[in-house]
Amino acid sequence: MHRRWMMPALLALTGAAALVATYAAANQTLVANQSEVAYVTSTMGAEVEGSFGRFEAQIDLDPNKLQTSSVSFAVDTSSVNFPSTDVQKELVKADWLDAAHYPKAEFRSNRIQKLPDGRFQITGTLTIKGHAHEVVVPTSLTRSGATTFASGTLTIKRLDYGVGLGEWGDTSLVADPVVIKFKLALSGMGST
Repeated sequence: MHRRWMMPALLALTGAAALVATYAAANQTLVANQSEVAYVTSTMGAEVEGSFGRFEAQIDLDPNKLQTSSVSFAVDTSSVNFPSTDVQKELVKADWLDAAHYPKAEFRSNRIQKLPDGRFQITGTLTIKGHAHEVVVPTSLTRSGATTFASGTLTIKRLDYGVGLGEWGDTSLVADPVVIKFKLALSGMGST
């Protein structure tokens, strides 16, 4: 049962990390110890949440020059965290994240738009286990002192990325949708 939750959680975290990275500004520095990438999935109808412990970002975001801005984000798939250590051990295996062959899940932006309500919409390619799909990540920016926080959520389908193969492909056991939640702390960002 715990194995079924682990894979969707990992997928959600990967997506979350990608979303958070997309909202940084030019010459931004990710403040990892104030940032988080989490995922929520359900197993046999019960929700479970996990996270990723290691991720990195290359951010060049200028709200006044969005056409030349870019975001790339990578999550270390072996850093997946899950409430059950047994499930956590399964999530890095071949049926799930396959961390030995795919050590990173990556997001690369190809378009960033400012929305009328002040949020940003970041469109790009999310690649997990060699499966690449375009995603749209709505992101909000808030400021606290010199730190800017980029936060948002994204829902992906784990099976589109080959996560949860074999018996874990049964969506009555582990749901296909995975919600990725992120909050990235960034230093060096000007006002939006």
